[in-house]
Amino acid sequence: MRKFLVVLDDSRECLNAMRFAAMRAAKTKGGVQILSVIPPEEFNHWIGVGDLMREEARERIEAHFEVFAKWMRDKQGIDPELVIREGEAVPEILAQIREDGDVGVLVLGAGTGKAGPGPLVMQLTKSAGSLPVPITVVPGELSKEGLEAVC
Repeated sequence: MRKFLVVLDDSRECLNAMRFAAMRAAKTKGGVQILSVIPPEEFNHWIGVGDLMREEARERIEAHFEVFAKWMRDKQGIDPELVIREGEAVPEILAQIREDGDVGVLVLGAGTGKAGPGPLVMQLTKSAGSLPVPITVVPGELSKEGLEAVC
């Protein structure tokens, strides 16, 4: 089954990427894999404190994931898979794509602020020509109705 890989983070545009991935997966009988990457700088403390912070980060991610997962199950009939990795975001995203041969599309949400579409979109689109899967960039300001019309 082809999976839509979408990155879970605290950005506003993440919501549209999640919606798009779930809607496309439902229409194409695919799946959704939600990836969250814990940056390494969160754990540059004493070992015990770092372990506690790592566990707290995982708990936050799992709680955030459950909100999206419930919506996907209830509204789209999709049961998403959660993957948590630790490291720098772009290398971990690329590693996940390489390691899971079922990932068929990377879905990213584009920011709407003055800073541009966001660091993930900027970094990953620069190397889009050499990626093993296509990237779908979902505009952060696209309405729910606009998403439904596209999907």
